[in-house]
Amino acid sequence: MAKGKYHEWLTPEGLALLEGWARDGLTDEQIADNMGIKRPTLYEWKKRHPDISDTLKKGKEVIDRHVENALLKRALGYRYDEVTREPGTVEDEETGELKQVMVETKRVTKEVQGDTTAQIFWLKNRKPEQWRDKQDVQHSGSVNVNNPYKDLTTDELRKLIRDD
Repeated sequence: MAKGKYHEWLTPEGLALLEGWARDGLTDEQIADNMGIKRPTLYEWKKRHPDISDTLKKGKEVIDRHVENALLKRALGYRYDEVTREPGTVEDEETGELKQVMVETKRVTKEVQGDTTAQIFWLKNRKPEQWRDKQDVQHSGSVNVNNPYKDLTTDELRKLIRDD
């Protein structure tokens, strides 16, 4: 492990860089590479230096929230306006000159239906006890089986088979 190299990452500038990389969605391996260290070294520094660990967690929370919000939006569906613009000419109010500008010619509200895959993913992760594929079934009590052959020996069972 590079001795003393972690000090530069404990400065306000170093911590700001780490938070930014985490917020940008970089993995720990990519962050370690940006720092010029290996991933196990980063893990060791995170254990020994709470400022590094806390900063990375804080940065990752931001991007995680964005992804959660995008997943929820996709799961529920949403509306958006599609705007079409075409070149047009307008008169400048101050000079009276004609200017070429992009003019809105059409606006259509479109609807994106909820995505069932996103809904399933959300429910399996948010309510796993109700929505996961594997269901745990608890059984209490006993199962009574009426076996009329349970007291017979192997020879007696073989004789019964031959007689049938």
